[in-house]
This record gives sequence, C-alpha cells and structure tokens, in this order.
Amino acid sequence: MASDRLTPTSYAVLVLVGRGGAGPHDLVRMMRQGRVYESAAESQYYAEPKRLERLGYLRASKLPGRTHARTHYELTDRGLEALREWIAGRPQHPRVGADPILRLLASDLVGEPAAKASLLSLREELADLRARLDAAEEVAATLPHREKYLRLNHRLARRVVDAYDAWLDEVERELAGE
Repeated sequence: MASDRLTPTSYAVLVLVGRGGAGPHDLVRMMRQGRVYESAAESQYYAEPKRLERLGYLRASKLPGRTHARTHYELTDRGLEALREWIAGRPQHPRVGADPILRLLASDLVGEPAAKASLLSLREELADLRARLDAAEEVAATLPHREKYLRLNHRLARRVVDAYDAWLDEVERELAGE
C-alpha cells in the first residue's frame, strides 16, 4: 500500500493545482514548460493527483473535454492546510544536479576527452532551458495572481543556467583536448 506521506511531488502538485484547479494534462504541460524546476517523471503528475484526492487533499470533478470528459482537480481545505504547514517549515537545501558532477568525476575512468565531450553537449540543453524560460515569461504575464512569484523563480533559474554555462567554460579550458 502506498504511503500517506506527502512528498516534494505532492507539494508541487498542490501548488500547481492552485486557486483555479488543474487537470493531469495541465500539470504535465506545466511540468514540461518548467522542467528547469522539477525533475519528476510525467507519470507522477498523472498518478499523484489521484493519490492526493484519495487522501482528501484534492477534490476531483469531471469537465467537458474535446473528445470526452476530463478530470479537474481543486484544492480542498485539507490541501490548503497542508500547504500552510509545509510553508511554515524550512526549505530543503538547493541541490546541484548529480549527473554532470558524476560525469566530471568519471574523467579519470573514461578519459578527459570523453567526459569533456559529454559535458559540453549540455550546452544544447541549457539553450533549450533558456528558450523555455523566455516562453515562461510570456505565460507569467497571463497569470496576474502568480506573476511576481513566477518572475522571481525565472530569474533564479536563469542564474543557475548561467552558472552551468560558466562551469562548462571551465571544463572546456581545464580538461584535455580531443
């Protein structure tokens, strides 16, 4: 039996459901757009709302869709109270992405040229993240109740992406050439 404990993904779903509610497809779309922030599997954004409904944190209703009725979730009083309790606690410390770090540490095992090539391919990902952040800025303007908070998060995300870019410059300079 699944745990009744709330996880970081649980809180992400509760926050994304927000004031206006959201369906699973909406949650996945938001997760894809904001992938710089969250790394949970898409399947979790379909499963977690059902679990949260079962636990009383969300309420589901059926709304008309293009081809069939779609599920729409809204926060319950219990869900809002869980968010209030969660926000009163200390945030977890920021985590530095493990995959690039492990790839650099593997340099002595696989050779610096291979590690360097692998890591420098991350620049394409960083460019994609920047493009997604540009699009997210446009979306933020359409959400006046969250615009200020979204823009603050986007500025932090840009700084993280910029830091990875600067780190890749160091990797390029310091690791052996091809």
